Amino acid sequence: MLPERRGVFGGLDQSKVADQNNDYGLLAVRRSRRPGRMRLLFWIFSFAALFSICIATFGFKMFFHGVEEHQNILTSTDVKAVSVESKTMEQPKKKLRRARFYPCKVELQDSAEAPVEPKTFWKFVKFSLQYIVRENIETHVNHITPRFGGHQTLEEREQSFNAVNQTVHCGFVKGFEGVSNTGFDLDKEDKMYMNTCTVVVSSCIFGSSDFLRRPTSKMISQYSKENVCFIMFVDNDTLVKLSKEGSVPDEKRSIGLWRIVVVSNLPYDDMRKTGKVPKFLSHRLFPSARYSIWLDSKLRLHTDPMLLIEHFLWRNKAEYAISNHYTRHCVWDEVQQNKRLNKYNHTAIDQQFLFYQSDGLPKFDPSDPNKPLPSYVPEGSFIVRAHTPMSNLFSCLWFNEVDRFTSRDQLSFGYTFLKLKRTNPDKRFALHMFKDCERRAITKLFHHRNP
Repeated sequence: MLPERRGVFGGLDQSKVADQNNDYGLLAVRRSRRPGRMRLLFWIFSFAALFSICIATFGFKMFFHGVEEHQNILTSTDVKAVSVESKTMEQPKKKLRRARFYPCKVELQDSAEAPVEPKTFWKFVKFSLQYIVRENIETHVNHITPRFGGHQTLEEREQSFNAVNQTVHCGFVKGFEGVSNTGFDLDKEDKMYMNTCTVVVSSCIFGSSDFLRRPTSKMISQYSKENVCFIMFVDNDTLVKLSKEGSVPDEKRSIGLWRIVVVSNLPYDDMRKTGKVPKFLSHRLFPSARYSIWLDSKLRLHTDPMLLIEHFLWRNKAEYAISNHYTRHCVWDEVQQNKRLNKYNHTAIDQQFLFYQSDGLPKFDPSDPNKPLPSYVPEGSFIVRAHTPMSNLFSCLWFNEVDRFTSRDQLSFGYTFLKLKRTNPDKRFALHMFKDCERRAITKLFHHRNP
């Protein structure tokens, strides 16, 4: 028998297997290296593409600061300037917070039902005051345009400050025969109703400048609802605007407690100046009224009007009541504030102020124990007055200043009061100036409508 060759065959097989294993190992290594190289190439190309995009977009400054040929070298002054600027940018100025003002307690009577007027209340200065209806000027010959406030001369103006029997300019001046009225025309039915009023609360909205704010009905007594006239003067544009907003007058021409009175042929292009007519001339609009309360359209009344008359007039034995301004008391400060906020033409303000200074307007001195008023600047949005001769005269004088100069009535209040007092040293005008926090307690303050 032939000898077995298992060892040789087995050896040959093992060497072949080893060679085959080596070949497979090298192939596996080569195959494992290919994905690594592919990944490396992928990241190299990706980085190169990203680098190219960045250079094309931002330029070399992004990567090489200070290498450009034309780069300037900062001096020490520039460094300081840059550091100061950076500090300024890092610490922006804080806006000053607007001061907040709060109401204070007002000691009102418990009830407004059946109020009793003091028997001694009307013991104020007495004289007869009449009003110019038509000027003795041949306007058609002198080519003078008729004006609602008339054409008061400086001599007439000076004379009008005397508390004596006289006839003064006080609005509603008609032009010559054959010329239309100078403004503030009212419907006959409204006029008849207004002639019956003995106590009035009035306000106005002209030029759609505000929203209609109704008095708080639950705070108004039944007596006042039946005996006090609540009149809101508006123009046609305002009436249309209010109707679109859902405030439509009923068959009695009323919206809530307000009776809506439409004014046509407005006397001034300046809506603020037109608003001074009902504000100052309530004694002309309501000839039978004994008392009136003026309420700016930014306020809502939530106190009974008879309680206000008792508190501000009867209790203080005053014929005119108005609050002081909440921050400013000197006309000098009021002038600067009006100009700073561009409330009116600066030249017109300066002309009015210089006129007042030349006529003896003093600065307000808070340390003066004999100062006639606690402030020469009012917060004029709320006024309570009895229709006495002196109160009516002061109202006419104040209106004439607004008609002659600017519509900023806070500029002319102090001057008008002081000149009236100086002209009549023996005749007292009982004006009560109360704290503004009281005004905030009896009314609700809102912002005017945005134009």
